[in-house]
Amino acid sequence: MRHTPAQQHLFPLLALVLAALLAGCASRPAPHVEERDAGGDPPPLLRDDVPAESLDGEASPVLPLLRAQAERWRGVPYRLGGSSEAGVDCSAFVQITFRSKLGVDLPRTTEELAREGERVDRSELQAGDLVFFKTGFRQRHVGIYMGGKRFLHASTSRGVMTSSLNNVYWKERYWKARRIELADQPAALSVSDESR
Repeated sequence: MRHTPAQQHLFPLLALVLAALLAGCASRPAPHVEERDAGGDPPPLLRDDVPAESLDGEASPVLPLLRAQAERWRGVPYRLGGSSEAGVDCSAFVQITFRSKLGVDLPRTTEELAREGERVDRSELQAGDLVFFKTGFRQRHVGIYMGGKRFLHASTSRGVMTSSLNNVYWKERYWKARRIELADQPAALSVSDESR
């Protein structure tokens, strides 16, 4: 079928519009990329999905709250625009976690979250810091640092899980980190708080 010159000019425009509509908070990585560490081998029994202990030697009052959230939400599927246990995207998961576990209201989108708080150097990360990744030309992804070079997030391929910052996929796409000031002492918040 032959296309008119007007139709031929319309196709690139439609492709751009479609790409913009499909751009969420994350792009889907190649299959199994998230399951590989920096050495390229799959971790034993997919250990990439298990939060690590903090390596800094200090007990963070935020960590038990994040672990409780990780346990409750682990495996909830990724759904662009989702904000429930039926399906959630990365920025909604961060928003829900901060509201229900840390008593902090945050914006809904990754773009807005990337402007919250104060910038933190990667070497200075603490449990509860937001970590951001550039996963495509305009796509961004966000997770919550857990300590031990691990972060909690809603992965497009495996749903809510923890991953390693040293994972080859995430290491190459790391963008920045932001620290959110907590209004209340996290220790005063309940680990079993189920409200959202």
